[in-house]
Order: sequence, then structure tokens, then C-alpha cells
Amino acid sequence: MDVKKSPPLTEKTAQAVDPPPPFDLAARKAEHPHRMTNEVQEPGERREGGSIPSDGGAAFTSFVPDALPVPILIAVPHAGREYPDNLTAAMRDPPFAKMRLEDRYVDRIGEAVAAATGAALLVAKAPRALLDLNRAPDDIDWSMVADGAGQRPANSASNRRARGGLGLVPRRVPGLGEVWKRRLTRADLEARIAGVHRPYHQEASAILERLRDRWGAALLIDLHSMPPLRRSGSPGEPVEFVLGDRFGASASGSLSAHALRFMAHAERRMAHNRPYSGGYVLERQAAPRRGIHGLQIEVCRSIYLDAQLDQPGPRLPAVARVLSGLVRSLAHEVAAFGDPGVLSYAAE
Repeated sequence: MDVKKSPPLTEKTAQAVDPPPPFDLAARKAEHPHRMTNEVQEPGERREGGSIPSDGGAAFTSFVPDALPVPILIAVPHAGREYPDNLTAAMRDPPFAKMRLEDRYVDRIGEAVAAATGAALLVAKAPRALLDLNRAPDDIDWSMVADGAGQRPANSASNRRARGGLGLVPRRVPGLGEVWKRRLTRADLEARIAGVHRPYHQEASAILERLRDRWGAALLIDLHSMPPLRRSGSPGEPVEFVLGDRFGASASGSLSAHALRFMAHAERRMAHNRPYSGGYVLERQAAPRRGIHGLQIEVCRSIYLDAQLDQPGPRLPAVARVLSGLVRSLAHEVAAFGDPGVLSYAAE
């Protein structure tokens, strides 16, 4: 997609980006008065689940509005900041490693978008350093497990990220090298999978099934953040957002096209599948033929954090407004998939 130069993202410009809905909302409300609303429904089901090993705190939080006003779940797997003391003590350089591994404060955007749109929300509290929820449970570098000698993943292709240092438990990050002072035990690894990975994905699946059963179709938006992208040899400014759909495998092409059109209309710079096409979360959760679609959205940290890319910045609310408009617009598209006669199209 062409990424032309666009004006700075401000609260003023964010207020004017929502295009007209793709179909007649008033008519759809008349057809489905019990399902379609513009207002966030309260109260809802708020819960904590999973368990962070050695800490005992919840691994994630979720919130599902009672009326399920839109067929969308926003999930944030990489912004967790609940570090057990023993995990921090095992890091060679905790402040640097945490900053490089976290999707820094992107959960604040997810929370704001969910509150503004009525989308369901799932946010990991366990940090990515403990376990990466966007990796398969067998994507393991067994050399970093003290008693893991002789262990191999069931499929050698499944641990391609682990061999690069970013498997189920991250081992290396650019600018630091090795993250850990010592290896973990197999019992510790199994406790992390049982306490964090498995319950998080079970929760995501359960929420998506509820949304699909209510609407006939559902959409997972897997929300991440990315460092500023350098565009070597390419004209124009770096992209602000990257949309991933696993090259068409995780969502109907019409949803991806709709998202790209929306962001172009909003004069935001969005790329498609490069360099981020989506990972294990979309592979595990998305099933377009069953009416469950999945899109990954990466947000450049420079547009919502401060100059040090450390703390939330003044433009975070404007970014949340743009993404809220996108979520509302996509909700209309997904709702149309659930209408009689449209499900076959939704499964493309």
C-alpha cells in the first residue's frame, strides 16, 4: 500500500476520521434491535484468570459486556508488567530487557478502544519475558532449559523463532544479547505453560465462541506495538500501523481491505503483512470458515509514547480514537457476515 506523507496525529484530526458506516446502521438496528447498539453496555463480566508462577497473581484480565454490543474481541498479549521478583533477579539487565520485550503500554490503547466501542477485552498481565503468548507451546529453545537435554519439538519447523532467540521464553534481544543469567528448569517451564499460556488461549477461544454464537461471526483484533520502522531506500515517512492477516489465512480479505481503506481515509500510514503478518495467536484463534476472523494490528510506539518510548505520551488518546473508529467500522462488516445469506462470503 502506498504510504504517503500525512499530518501529525492529533486529537483534532482524530475526531474527523470516522467514515460513513459501510451499510445502513438504522436499518440494521431495526432488523436486530437486541444485537446492534452504539453504546457500551454495562455492567459486564469482568474476571481474572490464570496464575503467574511463584507470584500467584492473575495471568490475565478480561471484560465482556453483557449485551455483546459488537462482535469484536480486542486482545493484548505482550503488554504485561507483573514481574515476579525471581524473574527480574534472573535478568542480566532488567530495565533494558523489559523495554525491548514489552509492547509498552499498548494495553492503555486497548482499554480505551474497548471502553469506547463496547468490544470485549482480554489483556495479559504476565510479561512476555516470562512467556510469549504469541508463540506455540512447543516453540522452545531447549538449550535454555537446564534439564531439557534430548528434548525436541514435535515439528522441527515449529521452533524457528526459538532458534532466533524469540521463542516461547525469549532468550536474546537486540542490543543486549542473552536476557538471562541462568537457565530455567523444565518444571518452571511447564508451570508457565499451565498457568499462563493455556488459560489465556482458552479464555480467548471462549469469548470468541460467545461472540460468534451471538452474531454469527466474530473478529479478534490482536493488538501489539512495534519500534519505529526504518524505510531504507524507500520514499516517504515510516508507517504508523501494520495490519496482519497471515497473508489472507486468518480473515476474510474484505475485512483487511476495509481496514486499509479506513486508515487511508483517515490519512494514517498503514502497511499490510510486512514486516508483521501475525503469529501464533491468529494461527490458534482465527478460523474464518467457522466465522471467527483474526487481524493483528501493530502500532508504532513513537505515535503514542513519549520521546524516550518509555511512558504514555500526549498523543495516546488520539491514537485510541482512530482505532476506535476502525473497530466500529469493522464491527459493521463482521455483523453483516452473520446475516443470512452472507456466511458463505464470510468464509472466503
